[in-house]
Order: sequence, then C-alpha cells, then structure tokens
Amino acid sequence: MTHPPVHLRGITWDHTRGYVPMVATAQRFGELHPGVSISWEKRSLQEFADQPLEELAAKYDLLVIDHPWAGFASEHGVLKSLNSLLPSDYLADQAEQTVGPSFESYSFDDQQWALAIDAATPVASWRPDLLAQNDTTVPATWEELLALARCGLVLVPGIAQDTLMNFYMLGCRLSDDVSEGGLFTSEEEVISETLGLEILERLRELANWLPVESFEWNPIRIYEMMTQHDEWAYCPFAYGYSNYARAGYARRRLKYGDVVQYKDGPLRTTLGGTGLAVSSKCKHLDTATAYVKMVAGAECQQTQFTENGGQPGYRKAWLDDEMNRRTDNYFCDTLPCLDRAYLRPRYSGSLQFQGRDGGGAPIRAYLMDGGDPKKVLEQLNAMYRASQQGKSL
Repeated sequence: MTHPPVHLRGITWDHTRGYVPMVATAQRFGELHPGVSISWEKRSLQEFADQPLEELAAKYDLLVIDHPWAGFASEHGVLKSLNSLLPSDYLADQAEQTVGPSFESYSFDDQQWALAIDAATPVASWRPDLLAQNDTTVPATWEELLALARCGLVLVPGIAQDTLMNFYMLGCRLSDDVSEGGLFTSEEEVISETLGLEILERLRELANWLPVESFEWNPIRIYEMMTQHDEWAYCPFAYGYSNYARAGYARRRLKYGDVVQYKDGPLRTTLGGTGLAVSSKCKHLDTATAYVKMVAGAECQQTQFTENGGQPGYRKAWLDDEMNRRTDNYFCDTLPCLDRAYLRPRYSGSLQFQGRDGGGAPIRAYLMDGGDPKKVLEQLNAMYRASQQGKSL
C-alpha cells in the first residue's frame, strides 16, 4: 500500500551555521523516509530576533526559534508542546546533555516548546597572528581589555540587541557582589540605579575606543571583518560562531576562548543559541516529531549536524575530540562560558523589550552620543514595565 507524499516546510536563519545543517539533515531524513521531503527557508538574523512567531507558525511546520519566544508560545499556543510528542526518557537525556541552560531555556510552564539543537553565548575571539605582530597577548581582565582597545585593535558588535546583552552581562557580574538589586528582581526596574549607572559607565568607557561603524555590526559582521581584514585583533564578547574557527571557512582563522574577568570574577555572558520547534498547525506531527528527534539526537549532533557547519546543542558534541580538532578546540575552550551563561527573561512580552527598538536602543544611543545615564535607565524601566503589559512605547 502506497502512502501520499508528505512535505514539511521549515524556517531557519540566514547563515551557514543556521541553514546548511538543516538542509543537510532534511536531505538525509528524506533518503531514510521515502515519500517525505522537508524544505528549509531562511530569514535574516534580525528577522530571526524580531519576526512574530505566530506569523511563522501559521506558515511553517518546523521552526528554528530564539528561546525568549518560549513564554509567548506557552501563552498563545502557536507551538506544539514536545512533552506530548517525545518520550520522557528522550527529553530526560536532552536535559542531561544540555550545554549550560540551553535545554531549560525552551521550557516554560512545565512544558518543552523546543529542543536546543544549537548552543551559543558571547565568547572572546582573536587573531593570534595580529596579537603577535603587535607584541601583545590575549587580555585577561577588563583593564587589559581597555588597554588593548586604546590601541585600536578591538571590535565589539554594537547593534541594539547585542548592546543590551552586554548590559545584562555586566549586570550579572555586579549582582554577584550585592545582596539585592540584581537583574529583573523587580517588576518595576531592570536593575538598581546604582548598578545600572556603573554598567553604563563601563560600557561607555569601552565604546569610546571602538570604531563608530561597529555600532551597525552584528556578530557575523564582526567576524567577517576580523577574518577578511587585518585591522582588528580581538573581540571580547560576541555570540560565538565555530565556523570562523574552522580551516578553509574564511580568509583567516579565529581562535576562541573565555571572556575577561571583571572585578576579580568571571563575566557571565547572555545565553543565545536556537531551538527546533513544531508548529501547532502542523498536519504531519508524526513525521515532524521523527525529524526533530533525529536532529536533536546524540548521533546527528555529534556528526552530520556539526560536520555541516552547525553548532550543536548536545553536550557530548562539545566534548567530541574530532569536532574540537576541526575547530581548534572551539567547543572545549568556550564551554566554561556556556555553562555559566545567563538565562534572560522569557515572559510573553520579553521580545518586545529585547527587540530592535527595545531596551538596547537607548543604551546604544548613549554609548555613541553620551547624554544623561539616569534618563537611559528611566527609559529602560519604562520599556520593561510596558513589555510586561503588552504595551508599546
């Protein structure tokens, strides 16, 4: 008995790391399941952060998503809970093999809305050849970072979202030294005024030594500039891309590692990565579930997914000797940073606060042009309160 062909549509994001492994795994899945085809489309990294999830879930069966959508998915029912699709022992293995809080990041209201097929957080990267040419070494502290920046050798991604993530990063570190007033401990303010002012001062002292054009660059653009040109030797924190640590991917290869210390303690950068989810409108749930199970599983993550440019979300893949050999130890050298990464808010309106015109916008403007830092914090707090109520400013 023959069955009618099954076709699933997926949407991911536009980079080798986001697109190629999905196409490769879809091709192989179709070969293993005759009559099944999966086509993947891509959107820009900016659209990945901003495009409404409900629009995508109405159009696609499979979605590669950002974890702050978990709260929205829970409230609005646009994704299928994977608890109803996958065996409990499979989900338990995914939780055990998490990279940092990646698995947890897609959990909300006791339901799993996606599986972490990709793990990332801002890490440090550098050009060993350029550091050697300038008779300097990888900075270990914030003070050493500033010294290197004064030499014109440092780049930092400066678009609004990345600027906000750096605000969180310093907020986590400063909160470790106080008993109250940490990030998002109140529904009224993002962080206490005292800590907020210190964060803005530290970010601005670094921004003073960065090229103005970098405030238009996301991490991908930063890495392209560092590998295609010989002007900048070091990036202290940008979402890591193992692709640029691989031989033959870019003109020059980057080395990756942990970030600098601040006030005698390690910085905690802000978790990123992506998850694979199933639309609640998917008409072929058995097929979609089988594909998700394959892609997020140990064998695929350690081989085909990573071999095709992916950055896995499964811990054993980060410890795999062959994957580390191919990436100059990218995975094992950055894993400590992933394991202490900060899990940002995921309530239903959180993407409004974290989007292109959200909390990062006034911080970015302040870093570029100066102004009153107290007014910046007032703007942040107003945006934060509005996002909790589903309002826009």
